[in-house]
Amino acid sequence: MKHTILGTLVLAAFASAAPAPLLARTPPNIPSASTARTQLTGLRVAAQGSQSGYSRELFPHWHTVSGACNTRETVLKRDGTSVQIDSACAATSGRWFSPYDGATWSAASDVDIDHVVPLSNAWKSGAASWTTARRETFANDLTNPQLIAVTDNVNQSKGDQGPESWKPSLTSYYCTYARMWIKVKSVYSLTVTVAEKSALTSMLNSC
Repeated sequence: MKHTILGTLVLAAFASAAPAPLLARTPPNIPSASTARTQLTGLRVAAQGSQSGYSRELFPHWHTVSGACNTRETVLKRDGTSVQIDSACAATSGRWFSPYDGATWSAASDVDIDHVVPLSNAWKSGAASWTTARRETFANDLTNPQLIAVTDNVNQSKGDQGPESWKPSLTSYYCTYARMWIKVKSVYSLTVTVAEKSALTSMLNSC
């Protein structure tokens, strides 16, 4: 009996000491599936524009948000758990759950801030005609679900691809990803291609 009680106490202590599973932090203003379907219907369908003239420098990003903290650091704090920062606002510790692939990280260097609608995709779907100020707003948008902390190499594999050619590896995230993508395209009046709209429609069907 004593051994049974001791074993139970050891297991209980181990369970209480183990870190709780991280949940995905949700970016702001993600629409419901029904609202996203309405917004998708309202997007203009058009062939993708030219990449000519595109440069990431035309979308000034990671500008100062508050004090020493820029946009990247702000999203790292928002999307992380128990994030500690130094005097320069760099994350020195914390934990991050990447909803694209389900990975958990404890070093900020393993995490990228993804532009849900990539800058290049935006350029080819309407942003080429924007002012630099509007492109800067887009690239640093903390109001809409345009920025999210994810595994760095997953973000790099996505590149500038749309949902017709790249989706999160976690199919359980398709619904949320599609709703975020549609919201951003709707807010900024960006176009979608036929293939892109078809992929988004399919992803919404998983909601």
